[in-house]
Amino acid sequence: MGWIEAVVLGLVQGLTEFLPISSSAHLRVVGEAFGWGDPGAAFTAITQIGTEIAVLLYFRHDIWRITKAWVRALHDREARGDHDARMGWLIIVGSIPIVVLGLLFQDSIETTFRDLRIVAIALVAFSLVLYVADRIGSTEREMTDLTVKHGLVYGFAQAMALIPGVSRSGGTITAGRFLGYSRQAAARYSFLLAVPAVLGAGFYQTYEALTGGTEGEAVAWGPTILATVIAFGVGLTVIAWLLRYLDRGSFTPFVVYRIVLGLLVLALVGAGVLDPT
Repeated sequence: MGWIEAVVLGLVQGLTEFLPISSSAHLRVVGEAFGWGDPGAAFTAITQIGTEIAVLLYFRHDIWRITKAWVRALHDREARGDHDARMGWLIIVGSIPIVVLGLLFQDSIETTFRDLRIVAIALVAFSLVLYVADRIGSTEREMTDLTVKHGLVYGFAQAMALIPGVSRSGGTITAGRFLGYSRQAAARYSFLLAVPAVLGAGFYQTYEALTGGTEGEAVAWGPTILATVIAFGVGLTVIAWLLRYLDRGSFTPFVVYRIVLGLLVLALVGAGVLDPT
């Protein structure tokens, strides 16, 4: 991987990680479109560390409050009813599905699921699900209404993002809208829920890359670190923008964009312009 490639892919990762349009799909498509090939699951997971550090920084007060309340509740029975303590457990519960499924399907995630035809179909199919959820979902629930059952539903929706094209934020936000959560609440829980899963995957892939356990070419550490830093800076800006946008906007523009991109990728693969594998 070269330095220019790293800059472009870092920008792509930062711009798309938090929008419901799938950052992994964009990294896969952009890499192929520029003739660089698939940047790989390891590169994707490692650069996501940058965007998750942006989440830690942006939500640092919320995360610190939740962490303190959760730790206190471990030894103080009276604190167990605290909303922040419950949120800590809900983030843990919601993270279980993606950890289990990620380990079970690791080989497919790094190979089969990265086929551009699968990516394109996922972009189109799940955009329609997001559209329906945003249209019929009510906005009566906020983060204080989260339950263990809802946390698991969010968790399984997040796990669907193991397939590039689904979108981690898109999947969890879709689940939230179906459950009746506001766009803001669904997005905020989506961001918080992603922290342990994404950081865990990123550090695991880092370990695998350092020990030679990753599929495909070895990770080019200099460009990958540069891409991760760029993803952090851009991602921090996108978080702030998206939460402001959701105060008044819908997900329809993202749905339209996903459909257009997915159909374009299918057309280019069918025409032989892009190599799907």
